[in-house]
Amino acid sequence: MVESLWSFSLYPDAGEGGGCLSARRPLVAVSDRSPNVQRSREEAARRARGKLRRYCAANVLNRHATLTYAPPGCDDPARLRADLAAFFRELRDGLDAGPLPYVWVPEWHPGGHGFHVHVALGRYVPRSAIERAWRHGFFWIRLIGDLPVGSGSRREARVVAGYLAKYVSKSFEDDRRPLGRHRYEVAQGFQPDKVLVYGVSAEDVIERASRVIGSGPERVWLSSEVEGWHGPPACWAQWN
Repeated sequence: MVESLWSFSLYPDAGEGGGCLSARRPLVAVSDRSPNVQRSREEAARRARGKLRRYCAANVLNRHATLTYAPPGCDDPARLRADLAAFFRELRDGLDAGPLPYVWVPEWHPGGHGFHVHVALGRYVPRSAIERAWRHGFFWIRLIGDLPVGSGSRREARVVAGYLAKYVSKSFEDDRRPLGRHRYEVAQGFQPDKVLVYGVSAEDVIERASRVIGSGPERVWLSSEVEGWHGPPACWAQWN
């Protein structure tokens, strides 16, 4: 008899987690079939979007900004990274706010003059502070505050993460990304902690995770409810 065990990775600060079924079973020979490149890209993009969403939610990054270079723009990744490092350093010093969590995602400007950058922040920043820190062109920033009453700042942060995730996904199809460069960057030291939860079924691990959170999930996804699901049994849940 195979002993079944579900494991669930819960990120309490992000209000999110996912798990799958593991079992003690004989080793199976690795298939020699050629890898599906497109499917691998889609899976990598999905994982990147999930990590980005959890980081934004855990740090309540509910402000979305775009930084644009003045013409002729910038198409040098090394210069971009140096300019962004200086921008966040000066922004942090100007705000005198101590550690400052953030995310930035580069995108090739559709107008054809190199990069512009999408940024997520988690606190009010005066426009004058951004103007002092970003001397290379233009910027735009807004607070995501037009959601239904009671949505909460964590849901606002997930909306911002959704905006940035679109550009992360696009990068998996863009061959211009230099090898070795990350598709997005975050401030170090703010990654959400993970708690492992175990149980005998998807419903069991989600219930146990809910006890850790202190409330029931707002959204639940079960692979058992997906017709034609070909992967291992899996589940996912989100709390607001």
